[in-house]
Amino acid sequence: MTALSVIIPAKDVAPYIGDTLASLVRNDRPDFEYIVIDDGSADDTPNIVDDFRRRLPNLRMLRNPAPTGLSSVRNQGVADSSGRYITYLDGDDWFAPGYLPTVVEAADRLGVDFAKTDHVQVNGGQRSVHLVPEGRVNRALDPREGILPATTASMVNYPFTSAGIYHRRLVEAGLMDFDPALHTCEDQPWAWRLHLRADSFARIPVLGLFYRRGLTGSLTQVGDTRQLHFLNAFRTILDDVLADHEAERYLPKAVRTFCAILLNQAEKADRLSPQDRREMFARGRELLTSLPAQHILEATIREMGGKRERRLRKILAGSSRPLAV
Repeated sequence: MTALSVIIPAKDVAPYIGDTLASLVRNDRPDFEYIVIDDGSADDTPNIVDDFRRRLPNLRMLRNPAPTGLSSVRNQGVADSSGRYITYLDGDDWFAPGYLPTVVEAADRLGVDFAKTDHVQVNGGQRSVHLVPEGRVNRALDPREGILPATTASMVNYPFTSAGIYHRRLVEAGLMDFDPALHTCEDQPWAWRLHLRADSFARIPVLGLFYRRGLTGSLTQVGDTRQLHFLNAFRTILDDVLADHEAERYLPKAVRTFCAILLNQAEKADRLSPQDRREMFARGRELLTSLPAQHILEATIREMGGKRERRLRKILAGSSRPLAV
């Protein structure tokens, strides 16, 4: 049986995909499979992948004639996979040697639904280590314990999809699908769903994913309507939390996280068109004012305090210049 399926979305990543696949050679086991989904690349990405077939016998490539987006590609890869565990690796990132066998062995030992690991963010020549916000290591934990506290970083603030592995029973439970309508922020509702509905998780204290940031053409750098998809993502999160039997417990975390991301997007609003800026603030205001638990919103805004409180109140009041405080 295949122990691990690595899903590798790849679109126009010719400068990087060779390093990505070479890192898999240094992690290979006969019971691992590697599924590259070429999502309509216009560069040499498919040819570079083909060149690795001899070095990675369990490598195969699916090809989409036109781009479908990261969420759809991940879903496509999972549907084609057979591994007991699944992980993801973007076509411009890489794993440290020996990382994947270590994580699979640890997850087997712990028997958890999913496990998260630390990672390194790479921005040009700079590297920074990002730790899983869970102090207990190598222990099976209730995923709901990873949602709180509301006021500091927790597991739902660590949605890095590639920094971990996921058991196939999550697929069978319908918890692994990404929303194909989301082209940014797609990992946020996915992470919340795992922590609300999976049975167990663990932090494995291994540093192995190297995640590139700030690449030209990355959706995190592009200033178009896709940046507003965080609003759709948090509409889903808030709906999921409101429908949960412990909604009152977890809603402060969801509301605070949305407020923080809305303010962060407001800081970068100059990259958006005037129409998209107006839409972002209008929809953010509508999402917050439509919450049935306005007492939680009010408490959250007061707790955030200072400039953040003043800016949020200006957004709620309909200001088109909420950062001018």
